[in-house]
Amino acid sequence: MADLAGPARTVLDPACGTGALLRAVAPRPDQELYAQDSAPELAALTALRLALQTRTAVRGAIGDTLRADAHPELHADAVLCHPPFNERNWGHDELAYDPRWEYGFPARTESELAWVQHALARLKDGGTAVLLMPPAAASRRSGRRIRADLLRRGALRAVIALPVGAAPPYNIPLHLWVLRRPDRAAGQPEVLLADVGQYAGEARGGPDWQAVRDAVLDAWRVHERTGSLDERPGLARSLPVIDLLDDDVDLAPARHLPPPAAADGVEQLTAVRERLGETLRLTADLTPPPADAHLPAPRWPLTTIGELARGGALVMRTGGNGGHARVPVLTDNDVLSGTAPSGTLPESDEEAVLTEPGDVVVPVLGGGSITRVIDDATAGAALGRNLVLLRPDPSALDAWFLAGFLRGTANNRQASSYASTATRLDVRRLQLPRLPFDEQRRYGARFRALDEFERVLRHAGRLGEQLVRGMYDGLTDGTVAPD
Repeated sequence: MADLAGPARTVLDPACGTGALLRAVAPRPDQELYAQDSAPELAALTALRLALQTRTAVRGAIGDTLRADAHPELHADAVLCHPPFNERNWGHDELAYDPRWEYGFPARTESELAWVQHALARLKDGGTAVLLMPPAAASRRSGRRIRADLLRRGALRAVIALPVGAAPPYNIPLHLWVLRRPDRAAGQPEVLLADVGQYAGEARGGPDWQAVRDAVLDAWRVHERTGSLDERPGLARSLPVIDLLDDDVDLAPARHLPPPAAADGVEQLTAVRERLGETLRLTADLTPPPADAHLPAPRWPLTTIGELARGGALVMRTGGNGGHARVPVLTDNDVLSGTAPSGTLPESDEEAVLTEPGDVVVPVLGGGSITRVIDDATAGAALGRNLVLLRPDPSALDAWFLAGFLRGTANNRQASSYASTATRLDVRRLQLPRLPFDEQRRYGARFRALDEFERVLRHAGRLGEQLVRGMYDGLTDGTVAPD
């Protein structure tokens, strides 16, 4: 987002959160950074981080930006913003005659378009704003008049669809809107529409960020330099404004991009098939050897999670219903499917439980024997509802040993209670053998190998689905012959 905005001396983030967007701006000696957030602790954290990281002037403020703008006279070179989504109480009733609504008064359900117009109002002529937006903002009928005016007056320059998993909420493909405050010479330029959803990546790894970055910046720079962009099938194109001003003013890129070229489609299917073959070979290599059926069942002394928690060997926390930090949220579905954090928490004064590497997360609903060990990629996510977090003392408990034994079917059965509509797991009743630490690590290594085997199997399943879907698409659009 910072690279799309380009070099800037004055930069504003009106919903700064923890300051990640402003920290991404390339520093300049004469730079001024402006930040505001309604959460006092986040505004203070942003100011502190920027002060420690840069030598530029930092002006932070606390307050609801739409209702109490702390920088009303600012005319910035750039605005970067990840506004809150789907707000109903954004100030619709109080702000009906606000001068910022140059492109139309946003409906109560269009809080994102209020943020768009706030960003434009704080730009100097020719300044650039880049906002992270929900995909619905590009097509909801309640916002079509404002979208049409943004197009007519040359303010909206690009809509870029990102891969699923790019930013919270992680379960939908968010959009980037690139806007420019029109100067007097602005007419009706062509609009860049791009969709880089093909770089979604796999499961916990998230998007292929280098590929996303290269594709987006290359298309944007060509579009900016020439005012247009030749069609890149399935990826990007420029469209005249008049072509978008229909009854719906639908700016979703996928609706306007031509399908990939036939050669590209065949090449992609071939690549998927090769990756599937490699993955299936890997599953064979990772298949665990069968256990020795002649070994007697061990008789370990047992303890419970509740006893370990009382003794200080681990800390147990439960997921909350809200939080004041806007961070990705690990849901029970993410744990079950092995995917990246995909949820969001409603804003509240409750302190969110944040995950750390080595934590073990256990879902409590559904009766499934599933656990997840938090790695570096998942660390920092908030713990969602219906999840329990176990944080073992690394000198006393091996995390993979803990996670593996908690997945035992008999263990889960004896610790579960059953209602007419649901099964609930009492994590405190789950049992664990008392083993020396070296023995724990032996078991932990085997459990970790099983987790890798399970991950590769899921990856193979996704590749198989992708190959089948691509074959159906190829056969139906004529890019693949039936023989």
